[in-house]
Amino acid sequence: MDLSNLKPAKGSVKNKKRIGRGQGSGRGGTSTRGHKGAQSRSGYKRKSGFEGGQMPLFRRVPKFGFKNINRKEYQGINLDTLQQLVDAKNITVVDQSVLIENGLVSKNDLIKILGRGELKAKLEVSAHAFTKTAKAAIEAQGGQANLI
Repeated sequence: MDLSNLKPAKGSVKNKKRIGRGQGSGRGGTSTRGHKGAQSRSGYKRKSGFEGGQMPLFRRVPKFGFKNINRKEYQGINLDTLQQLVDAKNITVVDQSVLIENGLVSKNDLIKILGRGELKAKLEVSAHAFTKTAKAAIEAQGGQANLI
């Protein structure tokens, strides 16, 4: 066997239907589209969600809820994460640039400091928002919680 006598497996390749090539072909006339109706016409395209005239699912199910266009999405950073950062890098000032360098937030994120965990270091933290418990924990250690 070599490349000059390769053939596909028997029965794996079928001839395509030649539709609309005259009555003698057996597929002329209506060209396998049946009689009348939208599907027999040229340019027909079934609309997404169309269920044959039955009321479609997206119209049977009621609408609910809304999207608040004024919502601010914060990236939360917990106190235990800040403590790990202090232990690993020996940092005293935590601001947006420090958090970006360490891969905790991205450039356009709004930062909110959350109160989970325990803080043992005196830190100067700058963020867009703080929870009450986080702010209290930072100030209890003699640090500062600055709003950006």
